[in-house]
Amino acid sequence: MTRAELRTALRGLEVFAGITEDQLDWLVSVSRPQVLSDGEVLFRDGEEATGFHVLLSGGLVVTKVVDGREEVLTRHSTEEESAASEDHDGKPPAAHRFTGELPLLTDGAYVATAAASGPSTTVVAYPKEVFFEMLTRCHGVAAVLIPVLAWRIKSSEVQARKRATVEALGTLAAGLAHELNNPAAAVARAAQELAPALDRLTRTAQDWGAAATAAERSVLDRLTGELDALPPPATTDPLAQADAEEEIADWAEGAGAERSGLLGSGVSDLGLELGWLLERIEGVGKESLARALDHLAALLEVRSLAAELRAAGPRISQLVSATRDYANLDRAPEQRFPVTEGLENTLVVLRAKLDGISIVRAYEPDLPELTGYPSELNQVWTNLVDNAVEAMEGAGVLTLSARSEGVCMVVEVADTGRGIPAESLPRIFEPFYTTKDVGKGTGLGLHLSYRIVTQRHRGSLTARSRPGETRMVVRLPFAGSAQSCVSPARTPDTALETAPAEGTSSR
Repeated sequence: MTRAELRTALRGLEVFAGITEDQLDWLVSVSRPQVLSDGEVLFRDGEEATGFHVLLSGGLVVTKVVDGREEVLTRHSTEEESAASEDHDGKPPAAHRFTGELPLLTDGAYVATAAASGPSTTVVAYPKEVFFEMLTRCHGVAAVLIPVLAWRIKSSEVQARKRATVEALGTLAAGLAHELNNPAAAVARAAQELAPALDRLTRTAQDWGAAATAAERSVLDRLTGELDALPPPATTDPLAQADAEEEIADWAEGAGAERSGLLGSGVSDLGLELGWLLERIEGVGKESLARALDHLAALLEVRSLAAELRAAGPRISQLVSATRDYANLDRAPEQRFPVTEGLENTLVVLRAKLDGISIVRAYEPDLPELTGYPSELNQVWTNLVDNAVEAMEGAGVLTLSARSEGVCMVVEVADTGRGIPAESLPRIFEPFYTTKDVGKGTGLGLHLSYRIVTQRHRGSLTARSRPGETRMVVRLPFAGSAQSCVSPARTPDTALETAPAEGTSSR
């Protein structure tokens, strides 16, 4: 491309429409045209930002890998510019023709990957120092750049909120499926085994009734009455229980019982031993003993299945209730609520990720309620807990605390993980900044959490970290309080702390 052709091409772009001829001459002199083949990468996610890129022809596809999935964030095309001016989608037409300005302005890395789309894509690159000189020399460029920049940040936040909602639903579904598995399996198994168990109970009752005398029937009646009054065993010794089960089964088999193993497991599950059974079966003759034992085994089997159903039903109801509360279904958007309810529901939802993690709760009793949006705060708790669990890499202590401090509620999520590097701590609330590996985060999770806490709930979100101890501190005003809750001045200690300045959007 000749200088004249480049000059004409740059003059036709909206981003350079307001510059003077002298400024355009300078711009041509510092331009670095580059022709890309289809699929050729212009820059990669996570690489240090080195330039501002202007599209002259062809197209660019901007993608990002999030949790192993590649997502198309946007497309830049010379053909889309005219279409954008007609479809009124809110996207500034100039946004189709340049990229790379955001990481340069935030002194960060590229937050996505850009590659050529089409057989002939021409891009002009302006190195970082040239870009900043461009903003100083050419005020018209800044006038176009700022609205596009604002739109991109807002668009990224909207996409991140949608992604966070989808991820929250995925986490909710995975957690619910994991927690429902055991009680649902218990219900299915009990339902499948209940019909044949009732058939056995009916048959053994008939055999026992035909063989037993009135005195013998009263013995078994008293025994079953005692079973009804027995409390569940407080603790069980698996080895002792196995020995008791085997001993009872051997004795019952010797007495002629058909289902001696079932009797042994039924009696031992109640924490009882053979001696207890022998004392209460006295008075039943040898001729009818086998039928008495078979009837008792069938009775214990049916009662055990019924107990499983009674335990599984409330557990399922509890999980459904926790899920409903976590998602804030069937409730007004803004309401009064106890903060500990959201913390506990979050632990239920994330329980599948908490294997190997010890949980410590430090809730001050009789805490006042908050007023706000519990479903949004649940996103905050989920993000903070999830980050803490990831930092501990499968082993450690997660501490959740809640206490009152004047008119504010203070919620802390602490972990014993690797900590946040000192150089990263002041930036963790910034949009698009992440300490995770490329492809494992958008850099917007803590930023959105910060926005929810500060803008939606008039609170503050701060971080303190050192190796082996990281604390995320959330301050929220109590219900009825007209005051905002800002972070108090940091007291000198060995930990690092960061709190976004008032009105900023730090992470």
